[in-house]
Amino acid sequence: MTILRAIRSHLGWKLFLSYLIIIGVGVLVLASAAELAIPASFDRHMASMGSMMGGMMGSAERGLEQDADLFSSFQAGVNQALFLAASAATLAAVLVSLLVSRRVVEPVRRMMAASQRIADGHYDERVQLRGTPAPEEMDELDQLGVTFNQMAARLERTEAMRRQLIGDVAHELRTPLSTIKGSLEGLMDGVLAPDEANLLQLHREAERLQRLVADLQELSRVEAGAFELERRPASVEDLVATVVERLGRQFDDKGVRLEIEFPAGLPAVLADEDRVGQVLMNLLGNALQYTQSGRAVRVRARQAEAEVQIEIQDEGIGIPAEHLPHIFARFYRVDPSRSRAGGGSGIGLTIARHLVEGHGGRIWAQSTGAGKGSRFTFSLPIAG
Repeated sequence: MTILRAIRSHLGWKLFLSYLIIIGVGVLVLASAAELAIPASFDRHMASMGSMMGGMMGSAERGLEQDADLFSSFQAGVNQALFLAASAATLAAVLVSLLVSRRVVEPVRRMMAASQRIADGHYDERVQLRGTPAPEEMDELDQLGVTFNQMAARLERTEAMRRQLIGDVAHELRTPLSTIKGSLEGLMDGVLAPDEANLLQLHREAERLQRLVADLQELSRVEAGAFELERRPASVEDLVATVVERLGRQFDDKGVRLEIEFPAGLPAVLADEDRVGQVLMNLLGNALQYTQSGRAVRVRARQAEAEVQIEIQDEGIGIPAEHLPHIFARFYRVDPSRSRAGGGSGIGLTIARHLVEGHGGRIWAQSTGAGKGSRFTFSLPIAG
């Protein structure tokens, strides 16, 4: 409240003094003009009246006395008019400054109260705007209120994502830890034999935890922008060939055809080869995982203005339309059961999105529905 009073007092006095200075300058100019113009105007007026009245005046001395009295009365009337005008203007300045300061301070007061509630953890707090004016009709205070509400909405979304992240991480850790704990208890109680199969199961669950921790570390780096890109001109064919060489055996083992279609004369892109390889590994790995044996995964590339678009299309399970807007969100899976048998940690696509955007590109997903395959496309800027 002390800050609010200081703002109100400072702003009110500032407005009042500004109006008062304007009034004072106006009165000073008007008074100076009156002092300069009144004698000459009065003399001309009296000369014209003297010529009209002729000899009606009794004597010269009496006429001078009347002139002096008339001039004094005239000057007093002008000064009285100036005083009344200055008084009325001062009163108007006081009223206007109070109204304007209240008009300015009231929205500030509301925003202070809203910001305090947000600081207390109430992220759904919003500032009530003055009606719903069109953007071109908004003044600075309306625009400030809109910006404040946008900030509050972003904070609310960030808090919701933070809570969801905590829940998702807890969910991801619970299953392997439960499996490891149950297996260890079985081994200690003699229910399970310490044979190769049971030890291999424990090893797989430990690897699963290790991969999840590594994915979370990578996600935290890319979301914070704490990664460096060593971008240099690179051939799209070479980038794809490197990843195909690493995944080719897996495609052969599963019986999925990998078809590459590149046009001639495709320009080089400005990219970090390792990071783009990471994106391609993720997208091609997902395409392989969700495509049945006997079907195909196609990799295409094309130039679109100042960028090259790389497309990975599979003939897999597809993505329902309601899931497409969320497919790049962290821990999001199309499978509502969240089974890891039907997907990874749900972090890979999020990491891929941040890496592509770090290159100044875009990434998006398309699908005509469940069972009809999906297509992931990302763009990279052309080198030079």
